[in-house]
Amino acid sequence: MKHDILKLDASKAGNIDLAEEIFGLDVRRDILHRMVNWQLAKRRAGTHKVKEKSEISATTKKFVRQKGSGGARHGSRKAVQFRGGGVAHGPRVRDHSHDLTKKFRKLALKTALSAKAKDGKLIVLDSAEFSDAKTKNLVAVFAKLGWKSALIIDGSQVNEGFARAARNIPQIDVLPEIGANVYDILRRDTLVLTKGAVEALEARLK
Repeated sequence: MKHDILKLDASKAGNIDLAEEIFGLDVRRDILHRMVNWQLAKRRAGTHKVKEKSEISATTKKFVRQKGSGGARHGSRKAVQFRGGGVAHGPRVRDHSHDLTKKFRKLALKTALSAKAKDGKLIVLDSAEFSDAKTKNLVAVFAKLGWKSALIIDGSQVNEGFARAARNIPQIDVLPEIGANVYDILRRDTLVLTKGAVEALEARLK
């Protein structure tokens, strides 16, 4: 499938053939949903914790007589129904991650790329090089191109000047090709790939 190549000045720089098996797949929302869940689960620290009954420091002396009080026969202040007592079935420290096969993860990345291409929100850039590493100047460039929320993926290495200028722009992310992932692709409106990124992704996903 043919796709136009743009320069940072919004002019055209020819076209490129995108692999149909990577950028032309049917969009499967269930695959994208599972992949995003997998990514978000992996990044969870899992350090949430509350004290249960056995971990509370409190008296276990029987604090009310067995009969005659008209109340229950409690034998510990650690019980969950008392203020300062333990928590019943509270969160424990655990690992939230789960498994997804490498084949499935590769399919999910292809599906995310195809979804952007199908929506007309995929842009191929000649190169992401910016010698004047000033945020103000790059903001003007993006305004001309109409990029308000974008993920820009470069080749194996990101141009240092471009990355520095883009670092403080809200809703603009810059990643090398090896960092391309489903969650970051879907959370931004526009996906921008350099020619180097397209070549690297096709080599990685074929």
